[in-house]
Amino acid sequence: MNKILVTIVLGCAIAAAAQDAAQPQAQPAAPQAQPQAQPAAPQQKKEIKDPAEYNAYVGAVQQQDPTAKISGLEAFLTQYPNSVMKEDALEILMGTYQQKGDVAKMGDAAKRLLAVNPNNVRALALSTFGATQQQNFPEAKANGEKGLQALNSFAKPDNMSEADYNTLKQQLAGIFHRGVGMAALNDKDFANAVTHLRAAADTAPNDVTVIYPLSSAYLKQNPIDYVNGLWFTARAANLAPTPQGQQQIEKYGASQYRKYHGSDQGWSDIMAQTKTTPFPPSGFTVTQYVPPSPADQAADIVKTKKVEEMSFAEWELVLSEGRPEDVDKVWGVLKGKPLQMVAQVINVASPTNLKLAGSSDDIDAKRADIDLTMTAAIPARLMPKEGADFQFEGTPVSYEPKPFVMTMKDGAILTAKSTAGPKKPPVRKKTAQ
Repeated sequence: MNKILVTIVLGCAIAAAAQDAAQPQAQPAAPQAQPQAQPAAPQQKKEIKDPAEYNAYVGAVQQQDPTAKISGLEAFLTQYPNSVMKEDALEILMGTYQQKGDVAKMGDAAKRLLAVNPNNVRALALSTFGATQQQNFPEAKANGEKGLQALNSFAKPDNMSEADYNTLKQQLAGIFHRGVGMAALNDKDFANAVTHLRAAADTAPNDVTVIYPLSSAYLKQNPIDYVNGLWFTARAANLAPTPQGQQQIEKYGASQYRKYHGSDQGWSDIMAQTKTTPFPPSGFTVTQYVPPSPADQAADIVKTKKVEEMSFAEWELVLSEGRPEDVDKVWGVLKGKPLQMVAQVINVASPTNLKLAGSSDDIDAKRADIDLTMTAAIPARLMPKEGADFQFEGTPVSYEPKPFVMTMKDGAILTAKSTAGPKKPPVRKKTAQ
């Protein structure tokens, strides 16, 4: 039997079954049954009037050997199909099959039990969990929703303490919420997945099969909840049963953290904190990285570089996106000053006019951002081809900021003798928008 199934279902069914067993009434002289590992008694005592039926029931439930108990219970249910203790017998049978690890027979007993009482919370919990494990999400959702509804009328058994009763209800609710939450996640209903899986996590804070889907739901809902999503992803990495699983989940979490925070700084602290703390503490947050605006980028360039040291792409960024004071600083230096450059030919408009691209963005887009007018017609033997690099000198006279085009006049072809080194084509792009 699946270890997770054993752990969770034993937590909700066997804990209750450990209480004093249901005790059907018979004739006063008859001994009271004391079956072990049996569900708690209903509020109203059930009475078996037939001594033979009573003895068959008691004889079955008092068996210590699981195989003998199963045999006795199956015989009792066959011989007395309409017994007042049918539901009790099926609950004990379901738990005994569970004890033996017979998943198929346990599931069959749960179905038989639901046929008798569709609101039996233990059978609904077992069916919900089994359907969830088998990824039968429609059935998990149906049984989970029915189970949550049935819990509203699930009365405390007579022989169970208030504390155990509340614990049992919480464990059952956790199973139901998990089934509904996993079904919602499968249906991409991330808001409901968060609601139900978060409730399930309250009862299973160390179960990676709950925590990791919960983190995924947080990170896929709209709007994305990065704070909770990152916390539970880190928690899931710490709970992963294998080093490989931990590495994979942590790698995913780190990538989501960088996406939101802008760097890895602080991620190792969250990993360390979630190792021992299951839920985000009060005040926990992750600062979102807000990239600088193009205007801020332009201002930073102007503060850190001389205009003559900037690339054409940086001139373009400042002149098209910068604040007026930064634009004036750059254009004040460029206007009317002969510049030696290298740009890519986009179009030969005429022997005296070329359309060029000086920034890598515009080179990639094959869009002209320089309009160069030559001082004289370019000889046919020197005429550049479209797509070729072109070394030239030109004087900026004006520009259009958006879409950016710098107009230059007094264009001249540069040769090895006429220049010591024209401005190289820019490596960086014009903006990090």
